[in-house]
Amino acid sequence: MRASEVMQRNVITVTPGTLIKDAVHLMVVHHISGLPVVDDTGAAVGILSEGDLLRRVELGTESSTSPWRAWFANPGTLARKYVLSHALKVADVMTVPVICVRPETDLAEVVALMESRRIKRLPVLENGRVAGIITRADLVRVLEKLLPPVDTRPVADAELRRRVLEALKGQPWTRDTSIDVIVKNGTVELTGLVIDERERQGIRVLVENMSGVQAVIDHLLWIERLSGIPMDQGANAH
Repeated sequence: MRASEVMQRNVITVTPGTLIKDAVHLMVVHHISGLPVVDDTGAAVGILSEGDLLRRVELGTESSTSPWRAWFANPGTLARKYVLSHALKVADVMTVPVICVRPETDLAEVVALMESRRIKRLPVLENGRVAGIITRADLVRVLEKLLPPVDTRPVADAELRRRVLEALKGQPWTRDTSIDVIVKNGTVELTGLVIDERERQGIRVLVENMSGVQAVIDHLLWIERLSGIPMDQGANAH
């Protein structure tokens, strides 16, 4: 899936000269948490997000520095804190440079950028201008449409057991496990040993995703690598 298939096309933007008061009003009225900042040609020059507006004198949340720390602090650092809390125009508080993607950017790359840069939105540029924007909320909306319904059609117990065992063998993270599977009326009971509690959860989720599984009973034990002591979390039915 490409960025162009997910992005919002009617993008609300501001300019560097926009008053912060007006930008905040746009964010509130349109229920958005960030605004691309564009120049006269429509090119993105920054982005204004909620995070840029947290330290404001109006809220009483401006960064404070004790007098003795201020004496030793870099004047530029103190000045920048003052600007962030008192500035009137978007140009003085917006985040730069702005990270952007293109319409043909793969969605996996979009998500990777959001994760690595810890950002919630990415403007989409086409011919140097903002053509759209992708937010985390947009990804969730697409996900809602793509999530498949749960397949509850019955599968014969013997066949279901075979499928479960085959699926377990196909995962690289189950290679060190020793698991037995019992299936009765679509209920899958798991017994055996795993070496990591996260494997236990992964195995349960893998089985729950399989067609024909009505319930999972988890009797798996996990063993800490260093102590070798089995840890029994008790049977869990899902």
